[in-house]
Amino acid sequence: MPSLPTPTLTFFCTLEVDLSKPLDVGPAISGTRRVIPIKGGRVHGPDISGRILDIGADWQTVLDGGVAELDARYAFETDDGAVIEIRNFGVRHGPSDVIAKLAAGEPCPPQSYYMRSGARLETGHPGYAWINKTMFVGTGARLASAVHIDLYIVQ
Repeated sequence: MPSLPTPTLTFFCTLEVDLSKPLDVGPAISGTRRVIPIKGGRVHGPDISGRILDIGADWQTVLDGGVAELDARYAFETDDGAVIEIRNFGVRHGPSDVIAKLAAGEPCPPQSYYMRSGARLETGHPGYAWINKTMFVGTGARLASAVHIDLYIVQ
């Protein structure tokens, strides 16, 4: 069997995603569903900056045991005019008391729970064409009315 390369991570950006109030859909086949509209925010990193557009949402499913499947789709516009779409799928879980505090909008240290994601970015802007063929992973924190996600390029 050939020796496969070990992936490495390079920091790309921080997404500061502003959220509207969650809409509870209620119990569904696979768990409790809720939709959290995305209303804006900022993007900043060593080689990128911009604003998150007022479009998109996180379509969550909360499973028995408190595991939240995160399924967000939204977009941002860079300061130099590129529109970049993000499709981000992840999971969040932790001790029940921490998850209850997060649900109530109380601050919790990001180290007290697990929030990770895999992201695909896509654009038609030629200056950012490289992102169309790149995988990203993220680590996140849930705040009262926002989510912060650090995205890393998987190399």
